[in-house]
Amino acid sequence: MLTAEEVLKIAGLARLELRPDEVKKFQKELSTVLDYVADLQKVDTEGLEIVSSVTGLENVQRLDVPVVAENRDQIMENAPEIKDGFYKVKAIL
Repeated sequence: MLTAEEVLKIAGLARLELRPDEVKKFQKELSTVLDYVADLQKVDTEGLEIVSSVTGLENVQRLDVPVVAENRDQIMENAPEIKDGFYKVKAIL
């Protein structure tokens, strides 16, 4: 079981302030999580293939390659307002 000091140190690293009752609660909860992680570390994974996706799906998107638009003037006709050859939009800040 984690000590109260260890819980407070973890909370400090996470920039959290805990009340005394929360420290006791998290002592139990964090200890449970860490015990589970310790159990997982005991699992024999020797010889298993590393898997990054269990669905088997692959990325089917095209590469993001810049392309010069040859119909820029036609595209700019759709803009409600243009300034210096660019779309003019309202400031957001």
